[in-house]
Amino acid sequence: MIDRRMGIYGYPIEIQALFFMAMRCALSMLKQDSDADFVNHITKRIQALSYHLHSYYWLDFQRLNDIYRYKTEEYSQTALNKFNVIPESIPDWIFDFMPSRGGYFIGNVSPARMDFRWFCLGNFIAILSSLATGEQAEAILDLVEERWEELIGEMPLKICYPAMENQEWQIVTGCDPKNTSVKLGRPHLARRAMELMERRLAKDEFPEYYDGKAGRYVGKQARKYQTWSVAGYLVAKMLLDDPSHLRIIALEDDGHSRSRAPCLKRSNSCP
Repeated sequence: MIDRRMGIYGYPIEIQALFFMAMRCALSMLKQDSDADFVNHITKRIQALSYHLHSYYWLDFQRLNDIYRYKTEEYSQTALNKFNVIPESIPDWIFDFMPSRGGYFIGNVSPARMDFRWFCLGNFIAILSSLATGEQAEAILDLVEERWEELIGEMPLKICYPAMENQEWQIVTGCDPKNTSVKLGRPHLARRAMELMERRLAKDEFPEYYDGKAGRYVGKQARKYQTWSVAGYLVAKMLLDDPSHLRIIALEDDGHSRSRAPCLKRSNSCP
């Protein structure tokens, strides 16, 4: 995710989700009585971040349609288009990619700019940390299932979709050649992905990454026998064999990580 400058192009969903999970872990390590001030500050920060991400990063079919119909140049507390996003800046691919059933947290949000790309790391950490509500978590997996060929292909799992191409790829990455489901009771999705991995990884000597839209080819500069490739496979295998291990890395919704949206009247942004 080297193509997004934090603080200039907003804050990427992976950073936001990791920060959310870190704060929830911090709460679990603090003593509620002696560290009351810290607990209070962290709880408020968690609620604010949760509201921000749910309000501005979450995208589904209805939300996409609302953004498409936004009016611009509105500056008030009641404006729907708070980041003054110009509807014409919405990329064409998202209209075909977005299924009627499903949704995800988009890559980034900043003034006049929304990165609509899918980033698997941020979305799956959102599920593990319970940043995503139960309904949103189900919608993320619905999206993966509906867009299996695009997001899984022949070797799971796409870090980012869609990939940059041509001049955009050259300018943003500097021609970098390397940038060319258990928690929710859907083990069949994970097993389906694992079957693809097991057919390829050992035979291909556990490469660093794969190339091609469907992941058919071992990466041009991929190193072999990479620790993270082996470890990722083993962890996934162990979680499928015994889902109770998920408690080691997942956080359940504690009911305190949600903040109510402020009561604002609807503006004329969306006719």
